[in-house]
Amino acid sequence: MSNVLIIEDDNMLGETLSLYLTGEDYNVTRVEQASEGIARLEIVQPDIILLDLLLPDLDGVNPCPLIRKHTDVPIIVISTENNISERIRTLTLGADDYICKPFSMQELKARMEALFRRIEITRLQGRGRAPEPETGITLDLARRMITVNGQNVETTYSEFELMKLFYLNRGIVFSRYALIQALRGTDSFINERAVDVHINHLRRKIEKDPKKPQLIKTIWGIGYKFMQ
Repeated sequence: MSNVLIIEDDNMLGETLSLYLTGEDYNVTRVEQASEGIARLEIVQPDIILLDLLLPDLDGVNPCPLIRKHTDVPIIVISTENNISERIRTLTLGADDYICKPFSMQELKARMEALFRRIEITRLQGRGRAPEPETGITLDLARRMITVNGQNVETTYSEFELMKLFYLNRGIVFSRYALIQALRGTDSFINERAVDVHINHLRRKIEKDPKKPQLIKTIWGIGYKFMQ
């Protein structure tokens, strides 16, 4: 049974989520503030977090960076804010998916299960450390860690998934559409702009000079590839 932590201050939605997911055999814990959620992380040990974007104790501040300081558990943001720029910003701040209110419970469950499938694939593929090419970069797939020249690099879930795809398929060109499908599946929100932002963040973390990338190369008109 997977553990779900809901951080949502809307009582009606929070209770509806709790009842539905409990009925779907999830172990659900719900709190109303970001600080409460952080305090419960160690106790609940969630497998996924459902996070409202506007919480009463943050006065409009996006909660994703704060939550990401404490856990790398997948986060699905649930919000009334449907502005494209805010969605992209939230994904780049650490969310793994974004769903707008109102939404169907079946769609939410499908998105949660899609994230769980990707985690399981990673677990099965990643029993050990991927071989290190001549880049100074090592991926520990089991512990979901990236090191660059011996230094650990922190990444979001989606950034790691992109890096793993590149790393295990060095020299292969991936279109933006292929990267979208690898990250989200056909039903979840992500677009080409969000992929580009994730790539830019990865470059800042692994490249010597992100403005002149030598590892993740842009293939103009197509997409990206990781150099041998």
